[in-house]
Formats: sequence, structure tokens, C-alpha cells
Amino acid sequence: MRYFPPRRIVCLTEETVETLYLLGEQDRIVGVSGYAVRPPQVRREKPRVSAFISADIPKILKLEPDLVLAFSDLQAEIVSDLVRAGVPVHVFNQRDIAGILAMIRTVGALVGAVDRADRLATSYEQRLAAIASVPRPLPKPKVYFEEWDDPLISGIGWVSELIEIAGGEDVLPNLRFQHAAKDRIILPDLVRETTPDVILASWCGKKVVPDRIRNRPGWSDLPAVRNNCIIEIKSPLILQPGPAALTDGLNAIVAALWPSG
Repeated sequence: MRYFPPRRIVCLTEETVETLYLLGEQDRIVGVSGYAVRPPQVRREKPRVSAFISADIPKILKLEPDLVLAFSDLQAEIVSDLVRAGVPVHVFNQRDIAGILAMIRTVGALVGAVDRADRLATSYEQRLAAIASVPRPLPKPKVYFEEWDDPLISGIGWVSELIEIAGGEDVLPNLRFQHAAKDRIILPDLVRETTPDVILASWCGKKVVPDRIRNRPGWSDLPAVRNNCIIEIKSPLILQPGPAALTDGLNAIVAALWPSG
């Protein structure tokens, strides 16, 4: 039997988990991604049923979900297996701030919490506007964001927007329109040509090693390297297109660009 609002939800990525907790609808969650760490109690409260591009389909089916929430083409095979098994699935594909806000409102609609979701999304909109309106010194710091180190990958859409909201200038702004990581692969020389003042790095699933960045051929003369402005932002804060990116992720970017406050 299927219910609306759904009583049993499996979330295959973290951002929908966090959103449901923020809406007070966490009791509906019966399974989560192994990468879900926000809020902290999710690690002890909810069973883990998936990685990012793989999932334990039999385990999910045993949970008898009314709805599975997935993300992007990268989970297409998981979704296909679930659909063939008769499980209702909603796949999000948010790649920018507008998409994140729409995701929050959509999750709210799916669980019958339209007003709460709208208030939550509106609160983020207001906070983003307030941070964007803070007077900052000129010129704006030039920022290179690195999602991966081998090969170099940059340009996630929502991160590029957050850099601008924080008062910085993304040195590779056109990459934000490329959804697939393979289309955001760049050559080291391209970064050298942009002469970034700040390097923000978040290597998905592994710790950033600043010396690997400093020691790249020709990078020692970059302002960011000379001035020791290579800063790691933890992946769960910035690489998940959800509430965390709009709060702690943005806070980390602001602190990196304006360390004196």
C-alpha cells in the first residue's frame, strides 16, 4: 500500500535527509546514504542503504519505502532498478542556488509540509541577500575552487554563485553552466593564467593536501600560493547541493575570503 504523504522515505543523498530533518519530518526517513552526516544524529538513527552511485537494492526493498529520493544522472542505474521493482522515485537534479531552493520546497510538498518548506527556503533567500549586500573592499579577491585534483576539476554551479555572494570573483565563472564533472576538467596552465588570490579546495571524499597544490609546476608564483591562501572546505559542507552549502558552506567561503571579518 502506498501513502500520501509518504510514510516511509529512503534518501540516497544527504541534502534531502538534512531538509527533512529541518522540516521536522525525519520520522518518515527509513534509510539513508552512507554519506549522510547532517544532522549528526542521522548516523545513529537511520540505516545506511547506499553509497553515491551504488545501493543495496534488496535492503531498500525490505524497508518497503513509499518514496525514494535520488539525485542526478549519476544515480540513474539505482533509480532504474528501483523503478523496475515498482518503487516510486523522485529524482532531483539541482545544480545552482535556485535549484537548491526549489528542492527544499519540493521536498516540503512531497511530505505535506508546503508552508514550512516555503518558510525555510525564504529564510535562506533572505540570508543570502543579506550577505551579498555587505560592503566589501575592492578589488574583489579572485577565487579558484577545486573539486578534484587529478584531473583538476572546477566550476560547480552553486559554489560559483556562493563565491560571488561572499564578495569574491570566481576565476572560471563559465564552468558553472557545465553540469557534468567531465565537462569541468581543466588544465593547470588555465589556473595559472587566472592568477587567483585564494584557492578553495574540496576534494570529494578525501583530505586536501595543500603541498600538492603548492608544488604544481609554475604555481609557486600564484598570489594564493605566495600568500598561503590555500584553504580546504570540507566536502559535506560545500559539495552537497542542499541546506549545508547555503549555511556552513557559505560561512566557510566568507571566512576564507575575509579572515579579518
